[in-house]
Amino acid sequence: MRKQLVQILGFLTSSLGWTFVLCTMAMDYWRITQLGGQGGSFIIKVAWYWSNLWKDCFTDSTAVTNCRDFPVLWSVTPFVQGVRGLLMCGLTLGFFAVVLSFLGMECTFIGGGDKTKDKMLFSGAVFHVAGGVSNIAGYCLYINRVARTTFSASLGPGVLRYCFFFLPQSIQTLVKFLNVNSALEFIYYI
Repeated sequence: MRKQLVQILGFLTSSLGWTFVLCTMAMDYWRITQLGGQGGSFIIKVAWYWSNLWKDCFTDSTAVTNCRDFPVLWSVTPFVQGVRGLLMCGLTLGFFAVVLSFLGMECTFIGGGDKTKDKMLFSGAVFHVAGGVSNIAGYCLYINRVARTTFSASLGPGVLRYCFFFLPQSIQTLVKFLNVNSALEFIYYI
């Protein structure tokens, strides 16, 4: 009974992690940058540039969004190709891991005898680990790009910095109360 409980808990945890990676592949806001908003005009004109692994979008102050899908593989920057490839490889390995782990658990009645089920469960675990390493490598590749662009002293023309606007409402209220100008000053203040 304890072995079945551990298997079910491990299966649910690893399947949930695979589902989270699948959801992040479809997220729109991998990169977001604010353009404009300065100039002293009484009409605030702000535009947002945002992108993910599959398209680039531009939203202006009238809330009109124009998106451009990446038409072919070679039109994408190499680091986005690498992130796409690593995450897709991890998702594929994770899919096979979920199927093998499901068939190899003791509580299922498909998959053969105990020896066969143990081999399938072990294979599923190996696939989960390999897929997890591939996914972590993809995220680390993207985070490396974000860190290099964010903390670079000088950027070339046409390179946009990343913006971090996703602070919880309570922190935003505290930042306004403390009268600090940016999130970095807020972190320094703490």
